[in-house]
Amino acid sequence: MSPSSSSAASLPPLHLAVALDGTGWHPASWREPVARPRELFTAGYWADLVAEAERGLLDFVTFEDGLGLQSSHHLELDGRTDQVRGRLDAVLIASRVAPLSRHIGLVPTVVATHTEPFHISKAIATLDYVSTGRAGLRVQISARPHEADHFGRRTVPPVEEYAEGYDSPVVTELLDEAADHVEVVRRLWDSWEDDAEIRDVATGRFVDRDKLHHIDFKGRHFDVKGPSITPRPPQGQPLVTALAHGTVPYRLVARRADLGHVTPHDADDARAIVAEIRAEQENAGRAAEPLHVFGDLVVFLDDDPAEAAARRDRLDALTPEPYTSDARVFTGTPAQLADLLLELRSAGLTGFRLRPAVLGHDLPAITRGLVPELQRRGVFRTAYEADTLRGLLGLARPASRYAAV
Repeated sequence: MSPSSSSAASLPPLHLAVALDGTGWHPASWREPVARPRELFTAGYWADLVAEAERGLLDFVTFEDGLGLQSSHHLELDGRTDQVRGRLDAVLIASRVAPLSRHIGLVPTVVATHTEPFHISKAIATLDYVSTGRAGLRVQISARPHEADHFGRRTVPPVEEYAEGYDSPVVTELLDEAADHVEVVRRLWDSWEDDAEIRDVATGRFVDRDKLHHIDFKGRHFDVKGPSITPRPPQGQPLVTALAHGTVPYRLVARRADLGHVTPHDADDARAIVAEIRAEQENAGRAAEPLHVFGDLVVFLDDDPAEAAARRDRLDALTPEPYTSDARVFTGTPAQLADLLLELRSAGLTGFRLRPAVLGHDLPAITRGLVPELQRRGVFRTAYEADTLRGLLGLARPASRYAAV
């Protein structure tokens, strides 16, 4: 083993997830022969993707979602007809594929801005039951006026800075609301103690009412009494994640999440981001709690770097402008990507969420190319070592905050 391999192996195991979105993250991905666009709105399509990710022993998959049609413009609809438009509901996709998988975590996106925390708490708790302890959620906000128009309950002013700094007053307010949303969801998950269900046929007692608790949350954004109508999830607290690009969303991750997704473009950037999140975590009084920080990358993977570059160029030629992303875009071989991941991990990242440019091509390249490469270097699992998503990530199952000590 080389010195670099020995050093890598001495670190904690590397965690790996993939982000599933449409036919892939490049807007022309649906035009590739492997893309299966005619099957995009079928259960089988999503089941196959999750099965491939699980074959690669990945920690979890995320499912993208939104409350408006996809658009190449951040704040308004673009009217395009040459790119994928339309989605299935992320929570329902996860629930559909859960019984078809055994180990991999399932993390749908939830838009907190226009959804009630009570609904989300029972939806994710149900997913945790259906998956026997492999559920999570990725909390997201919406600052798009046309999405607010779908609900008619509030107006959201257009925010140009939303696409860049994430630090405008409007976005800060939406992120504060999202923090309260997550807090309500977490309290509702705890509102049933673990042994609240008695189910004693002989005595006729199904539930111990003393072990169901009002959460009595009163805040600026929500006033929720509780308890939930769904018993406490198998994991106690399913995984909460969020994508963050700046100080204010980093604060949301530090205050409320178990895992934050960030978008560093090199190791120095990653080191600075991790330091800022850890400082915010300490300010939030959570310094002693485990908090994962995953780096996001879009990937074009081929056995020859020239082939990967040529494929990216071919896809870019089908769009008005070359593809760009909030995350770093990697083009190369699985071995080169492994080098990059280990370099970024040395800056303090605990794992990575990869966004396959073309799901039909780059997801198998991850599971059958990158994963074996990481295993050869001794930094990735060779078998699933836990039955729950929290277990895979080394997170303990917390006790209910309302249980009597």
